[in-house]
Amino acid sequence: MNSNSSTSVETMAPAANGNGLTHRSPVAANGKANGNGNGIKAAPETPSPSEKPPDGGREGLADEVRRQAVRDKYRHVRAVHVQSKPSCLSTDTTETPNFIGFRNLMGIVLVSTNLRLVIENIQKYGVLVCFKCHDFRKSDVQLGLALYFLIPCHLLLAYFLERTAASNARRSPTRSAARRDGRTSPTKEQALEFRRIWRRLLVAHAVNVSAILVLTTYVVYAYIHHPMIGTVVEVHAIIVWLKTASYALTNRDLRHAYLHPVRGELDALPAIYRECPYPQNVTFSNLVYFWFAPTLVYQPAYPRTERIRWSFVMKRAVEIVCLGAFMWLAAAQYATPLLHNSLDKMATLDVMSIAERLLKLSTVSLLIWLAGFFALFQSFLNLEAELTRFGDREFYEAWWNSGSLGEYWRTWNKPVYSFLRQHVYSPLRGRGWSHQGASIAVFFLSAVLHEMMVGIPTHNVI
Repeated sequence: MNSNSSTSVETMAPAANGNGLTHRSPVAANGKANGNGNGIKAAPETPSPSEKPPDGGREGLADEVRRQAVRDKYRHVRAVHVQSKPSCLSTDTTETPNFIGFRNLMGIVLVSTNLRLVIENIQKYGVLVCFKCHDFRKSDVQLGLALYFLIPCHLLLAYFLERTAASNARRSPTRSAARRDGRTSPTKEQALEFRRIWRRLLVAHAVNVSAILVLTTYVVYAYIHHPMIGTVVEVHAIIVWLKTASYALTNRDLRHAYLHPVRGELDALPAIYRECPYPQNVTFSNLVYFWFAPTLVYQPAYPRTERIRWSFVMKRAVEIVCLGAFMWLAAAQYATPLLHNSLDKMATLDVMSIAERLLKLSTVSLLIWLAGFFALFQSFLNLEAELTRFGDREFYEAWWNSGSLGEYWRTWNKPVYSFLRQHVYSPLRGRGWSHQGASIAVFFLSAVLHEMMVGIPTHNVI
């Protein structure tokens, strides 16, 4: 029998690795290291996948074929356990496991659970969504449309006031004197004159912005009965009120810097303002852009995108429609029956039933709130920003990771927070108010505006 047909017996020789574990390597039983007699050579170690067959043409290829044949021959001796490894979910694992699969599982569970609740609700109450049940009175629609188109006229009136002030600033002898002698600060007489003119302008602006809220609030509360129409009109009035105030206050500071260009202070103005310096910013087109821009803080110039992405616009529009339908369905199909079923429990002070109804209602309210947040801050404001090519789209931050109530209020509604910080908190701090006092003033103003936004349209002022 020749060496090619000889059989070999594999013995396993223990060898220790660096981890203290042992593994075995095959050696020939009856042959020597040179492979004479009936023995065969020990199978070489399996090369790594990155290794290539050695150069040498046919000899290298034949050597690789022989090694592969040996590996195929000893399939049951492949070392499975070669090093110490912790379990994937153990605390001593060196790599953080990926939980995307669990996230997908929770999504499936959430969808299936809510689908069961939808079926159960329809079986119990039927379909409660009714297109013909909404009482859109003709008077409500007419008053709502009239107010909606009348409200921006107050912003237009603010523009005429600022245009008059800008024209006076161009012709002001103070500006000419500052250019001639290079004064570094206004004189006492100039400062008094500026304050006197600003007081008159401030009174005009105050009457203008007050008329926005007073007139709109009175008409909505007294004559508009449909809460949706009233909410749209009242929110529009509050937005224009905030924009008008920001427009007046920002131009006031820009006018002061224009009339009294103090050396070193002009450099403190934001660099982006140089794209449209005062009084070149007081134009009708500039005002119209600010009216439509998704911000409450006026600037002469904003970061802009290069073009409008119409596919982006369509996606956001579809999101608004779908989320609006979801909120309507959730309110009509779930919240309304819960509220009706809670009336008798509240009349008898059934504490357990009231608690159970509140927990159910809290879930529905949370879903409606989340859908409303996404529809407004992600879909609508991004849609508006895309149409106006508005570049800064940080309308909110990661409020869901807030560690305190204060952090939550600072991150969930950036447009309102930016307005209150720039035009209320910061000026009060500059006048010597403490942090606590200025914060209380900001909180009070925010609370009043939110109460007007909700309580007035629903005729339920707390």
